[in-house]
Parts: sequence; C-alpha cells; structure tokens
Amino acid sequence: MKKTPSDLAPRPGGLALDALDPATRERLLRIAALPDDAIDLSDPDAPEATDWTGAERGRFQGQAKKLRSLRIDADVLAYFEAQGPGYQARINAVLRESMLAARRRPHTEQA
Repeated sequence: MKKTPSDLAPRPGGLALDALDPATRERLLRIAALPDDAIDLSDPDAPEATDWTGAERGRFQGQAKKLRSLRIDADVLAYFEAQGPGYQARINAVLRESMLAARRRPHTEQA
C-alpha cells in the first residue's frame, strides 16, 4: 500500500514533520512513499548475528525485580539520591546485605 504525506500527519506523541529541516523532511516523505517491502531496514553498524556457537543462555539475566511501593524516610532517600544515579540499586544492595547478614546469624528463639 502506497503512503501519502497525509499518512505522516502528526499524531499524539508522534513526530511533527514541520519541526524537521527540509532535507530530512523530504527524505522521510520519499521513504514513506515506498512500499513497505522496498524499505531497507538493515543497520550497517549493527549487523545481524548469525554465529551463536559461543552464546551462553541466561548469562546477562539478573534476578527478577518486582515493582513495589515503599515508604522510605526522606533523609534516607536524600542520602542515597545525593550519591547520584543508581540510588535505587544502591538501596537494593544495602537491603540485600542486611538480608544476607540476617541469614548468616544463628536462629534465636523469639517470644
């Protein structure tokens, strides 16, 4: 199906062609006019991997994360945020360290 410039009309959250420089706008309109199967989607900077002999399943898979709402004292949160990006991972690391330390302690009877 052939596309027309009206197919590229701005949509909510989409790209406004009027905001583009004329050369980029013209290039996008030429591409939009092509049938889908004629558009070259290859990326020379990221060629398709075809040799998977050295691949390891699950190598980069971390622990499953769960989204929870958690109330943290403002000063504690400010301390971690002040250390820069990655504060949530640092909070998780401190909680993990506390959990592992508690697991290593001998069990005592609680009343």
